[in-house]
Amino acid sequence: MPQPSILIIEDDPDILELLEYNLKKQRFKVFSAMDGESGIHLTRKQKLDLIILDIMLPGIDGLEVCKQLRRDQSISYIPIIMLTAKSQESDIIVGLELGADDYLTKPFSPQELVARIRAVLRRQDIQTEQQVAPIRIGKVEITPDQYQVTHDGHQVQFTLSEFKLLQAMANKPGKVFTREQLLSFLSDQETYVIDRNIDVHIRAIRKKLKESGKIIQTIRGIGYKCQSPVSAPAMEL
Repeated sequence: MPQPSILIIEDDPDILELLEYNLKKQRFKVFSAMDGESGIHLTRKQKLDLIILDIMLPGIDGLEVCKQLRRDQSISYIPIIMLTAKSQESDIIVGLELGADDYLTKPFSPQELVARIRAVLRRQDIQTEQQVAPIRIGKVEITPDQYQVTHDGHQVQFTLSEFKLLQAMANKPGKVFTREQLLSFLSDQETYVIDRNIDVHIRAIRKKLKESGKIIQTIRGIGYKCQSPVSAPAMEL
């Protein structure tokens, strides 16, 4: 089995050394950068499976790095786990809105980080193995085995978490999902999740789908469901 490749972008040498040691111990192939510009360069140069990104970086901070990575179609699919000393929920929401797939606050245990990494990679492996036919709802087409979403024929860049949520709801149009059920598609074996994460991801999905964002409906007090617009053709499997 090939070793998953992980890039750590962290400016604290002690934390960087700790992360490198623990990830290499778990047989991950590890690359590292101590500033945002170097991290972006390495991401474009190396074939990566996941990025661990600290928010507080010299020069370009982690939030700007995340923005730039998500704008580049050739690398925007790579999952990002953000690290920060900030613990306020508002900062967590900002990170998720920018496209982070998970969020871990310092101090944290290396074991918890490794568990988060394995959960994200496991979700990717499962989806890669599923050769599912494209799902079409109105102007939206979802291609599961390519992690691709198009709207009106144009590709839309989704984070892994956004893609998983949209796919889960689109697979069962009309079914109402509670926030807890939707969280299960993201959290797997992870222990740190908050209900607000789902609302942030749904808001981002709707924004990216523009006028077709209305296919995701809010069920007050419960959660969300995916439904074709009245004028749209029926879902094709």
